[in-house]
Amino acid sequence: MVAQELGARLRAARLGRNLSQEKLAAEAGVGRVTLQRLEEGRVNASLSVLARVLRALDLSEGLDQLIPPPGPSPLEEVERRGRPRRRAGSSRRKEAQDKSPGWQWGDEGS
Repeated sequence: MVAQELGARLRAARLGRNLSQEKLAAEAGVGRVTLQRLEEGRVNASLSVLARVLRALDLSEGLDQLIPPPGPSPLEEVERRGRPRRRAGSSRRKEAQDKSPGWQWGDEGS
């Protein structure tokens, strides 16, 4: 059903630009039979074939509508919630350094 509707819209766009299937197929870099089947809704074309046909018809801006906008990054999510950023292990290392001066030369005999 979707393939048939898409094919009908592609055909209408092609005819609206007064292009033959042969000319559009050549501009898009696909076979004429592939384009014919795409217009008839009888082929499940790859995304690259569809993108090439849409570009040849100057309709590629419609592809942006198929891709959702990127969401916030995990860091942006944390900042939005108001929690401070915490790095794994950084607070433990600081606490350990504060508690003990660490090993020094000459301590091994004590």
